[in-house]
Amino acid sequence: MTSLMLIGVRYYHTWSIVKKISLEVCRAVGEITLLYTHTSRESLKMELLADVCLLPGEDRIIDKDIIYICPFNGAVKGKVLITNYRLHFKSSDPDVPVTLDVPLGAISRVEKMGGASSRGENSYGLDITCKDVRNLRFALKQEGHSRRDIFELLFRHAFPLSHGQPLFAYVTQEKYEENGWNVYKPIEEFRRQGLPNNKWRITFINKNYELCDTYPTVLAVPYKSKEEDLRRVAAFRSRGRIPVLSWIHRENQAVIVRCSQPLVGMSGKRNKDDERYLDLIREANETIKLTIYDARPNVNAVANKATGGGYEGDEYQNAELIFLDIQNIHVMRESLKKLKDIVYPNVEESHWLSSLESTHWLEHIKLVLSGAIQVADKVSSGNSVVVHCSDGWDRTAQLTSLAMLMLDSHYRTLRGFQVLIEKEWISFGHKFASRIGHGDKNHADQDRSPIFVQFIDCVWQMTKQFPTAFEFNERLLLTMLDQLYSCRFGTFLYNCESARDHHEVRSKTVSLWSLVNSKMDMYLNPFYTPESGRVLYPVASMRHLELWVNYYIRWNPRIRQQQQSPVEQRYKELLALRDEYLKKLEELQLSDSSPSSRLANSSTPNTSSTSSTPSQQYTHLHTPF
Repeated sequence: MTSLMLIGVRYYHTWSIVKKISLEVCRAVGEITLLYTHTSRESLKMELLADVCLLPGEDRIIDKDIIYICPFNGAVKGKVLITNYRLHFKSSDPDVPVTLDVPLGAISRVEKMGGASSRGENSYGLDITCKDVRNLRFALKQEGHSRRDIFELLFRHAFPLSHGQPLFAYVTQEKYEENGWNVYKPIEEFRRQGLPNNKWRITFINKNYELCDTYPTVLAVPYKSKEEDLRRVAAFRSRGRIPVLSWIHRENQAVIVRCSQPLVGMSGKRNKDDERYLDLIREANETIKLTIYDARPNVNAVANKATGGGYEGDEYQNAELIFLDIQNIHVMRESLKKLKDIVYPNVEESHWLSSLESTHWLEHIKLVLSGAIQVADKVSSGNSVVVHCSDGWDRTAQLTSLAMLMLDSHYRTLRGFQVLIEKEWISFGHKFASRIGHGDKNHADQDRSPIFVQFIDCVWQMTKQFPTAFEFNERLLLTMLDQLYSCRFGTFLYNCESARDHHEVRSKTVSLWSLVNSKMDMYLNPFYTPESGRVLYPVASMRHLELWVNYYIRWNPRIRQQQQSPVEQRYKELLALRDEYLKKLEELQLSDSSPSSRLANSSTPNTSSTSSTPSQQYTHLHTPF
């Protein structure tokens, strides 16, 4: 009995040890399982992050399982990553490879889709409207607060100014060798044009933005004008934007002058100082009649009188007034909306031409180009012009910059084009903040309008008609429009120079030109042939204008993108081959000029006195095309 009891005690003790070991093993297995699960989740997150090249200063905020309602592939499961700069989505199904990379600055509106009672599949989530034509829809699970959290985070970071936060341009820590803010120096640009001279002078009357808070500090005005004259003229021009020189023709001294409308009003007020000032502009190169191009339709200019504006009447002697019939910012905004409707997500090919015509987008492009051609032609023939619209910062900038692009080959170079943008758009106060709505949640703001997009479209039309005249390529134009919205650079922020000074843009943000000029090869046109003095007159007819497919329809995978042509690719290869041969030739020249080679050559008789020298061979070396 005692032995049985001993066996029982030993058995119980052994069983207790086994049980304890089993519990420890189970606990360890559980911990390992949890650790493995956690590691797997983290590895998935790391895998997502591995696909996203984060910018310096860019921080991950949240990543989440989500369903993207793709207009081309249907519902696609994947993960979305939101940082303080972008929304990035990647599908988890390798058979449906879908990737989205959207700068938060490109988001115009974020709305909740569906409610708690929604029963349809994928009917509960977020609807995101972008400034770059796209609309994005994401479906989320209804339980918990999955939508609320992501909505609040996205809303706060997509519209930082509406939430008291800085734009990403002030957060990024990108560094470049070249400081893009040095691209444009007003005095240097005026000197390049041949100013000052005995007809035009540089004035710093606006150095503290006292004359006009939306103009730059450095202005060019008629030599005979006095500072008190400029102040009196400013009182009679909308927003104080007096007529100042934008460009002067080196040979005939004809000028392009830009300004805002005169404050004539319903009573037809006159201002002798303003009338005399325009006559000084005419006299500077003895233009017989000063041509004033009013960008507006005649009826709009007349209507502006009701709000205190107007146009130059018969009292302006020795001047002729021409209306260019370009519509206002509201018409342009509605036109682009209509264009978006027919290009995203689907393109209805059966009614494509009539649908495109109904948007009137190309018609507006035609009128802007046609107006600029008139300006350029008048100046080229030796007659000075004044250009304005209502306030002189939208249609005026389009006309002056396009005319200057036609007249001056310098602006058709990569750096010259940057100077043109800085000068006519940024420095002279195009309202980028109001027109684009950087960091602002008020998507229905009536000040928003695609004026700069329209200008870049006009430039693209010119590059299509003159493929060898521009040093830069289409990629530069696409990059500029993408960065127009991104808020990654300070270049397109705020409405005017005084606002940029106030927000210390030049010292606290990076210029877009720092990026462009660090990778210049990407933005160069291999077909470029420099031709100084040549004036470009594009054909502004509906038969010759095209819709910019690579911009407006680039998000549609079913539209075949116009990749680099085989001819362009082959030409680049030939250019690279030429550079390689030239490098070898230089090496041979260096080796020939070394002491040892000279010694060897001195003992070798000259076999041909008529043979070409290496430098002569270098001069005549060409790549056939």
